[in-house]
Amino acid sequence: MSLLRDHDLARAFDRASRSYDHLMSLNPGYRTDLLRSARRLGLPDDGAGLHLLDLGCGTGSSTRALLRAAPRARITAVDASAGMLRRALTKPWPARVRFAHLTAEELSTAGEGPFDAIFAAYLFRNVTDPDSVLETVRSLLRPGGRFAAHEYSLSGSTVHRALWTAVCHGLVIPAGTVTGNRALYRHLWHSVLAFDTAPAFADRIDRAGLASVRSLPVAGWQRGIVHTFVARNDGPTTTRENAQ
Repeated sequence: MSLLRDHDLARAFDRASRSYDHLMSLNPGYRTDLLRSARRLGLPDDGAGLHLLDLGCGTGSSTRALLRAAPRARITAVDASAGMLRRALTKPWPARVRFAHLTAEELSTAGEGPFDAIFAAYLFRNVTDPDSVLETVRSLLRPGGRFAAHEYSLSGSTVHRALWTAVCHGLVIPAGTVTGNRALYRHLWHSVLAFDTAPAFADRIDRAGLASVRSLPVAGWQRGIVHTFVARNDGPTTTRENAQ
C-alpha cells in the first residue's frame, strides 16, 4: 500500500477530525505521554517570556500538553489540516495560544518565529521530506532553542514491530473503519513500519545540525514503539531575525 502524502493526507485528516479525539482517547497513556514529551523540553520558569511552536498541532492535544508544561509561555500552533484546526478551535484556550493553518514548509516564508522551543508530535512520519522539515526547525529556533519530537518510531526490535501490527489489526484499523476513515488508519500502520527506527531518527536529527540529541522511551504498552527525541540548536538562527 502506498502511503498518503501532502494534500491527500491533509484531506484524510480533515475527514477524520470529528472522530479523531474519541479514537485517541482509546489509547491508554496518549495524553500522559504527550505531556511527558512536552516536559522533556525542560523549559524554565513555566515558560515565562518564551515563544513556543507546536508544529503539527492536530486537534490541539499536543498544544494542551505544551501549555501544561509551560503555562506562562506564548504558543503558536500550526497544522496543514483545516479540519483538525477547526476541532482545536472549538476548545477553550487562553489568549496567549494562537492557531494558524500552515504546513511545516510554509513556516519559513510566513513571517513566523524565531522560537525558543519547538514541539512536534506525530509529524515526521507524515511529511514527504523529513530532512527539509528538520532544516526548517533548526532555522526557526533561536540559538540555544530546544526541540522535542514525540513520534511513533520503533526500537528496531522484531517484537515491537509485531506488537504494533497486532494493535493496528486488532484495534486501530477496525475502529477507523467504523468511523469511515479506514484509509487513514491503514496509513498510520504502514507509516510507522516504513519510518526510521528510533536510532535512525536520532541520527537524522543530528545530521540536520541540532545538538545534544537524545532518544527517550515512553512508558506502558508503547515502550519501544513511541519515543521522545530532544535536541538543541547550538548554531545561529537563520530566520528573518538575522536580517534585522
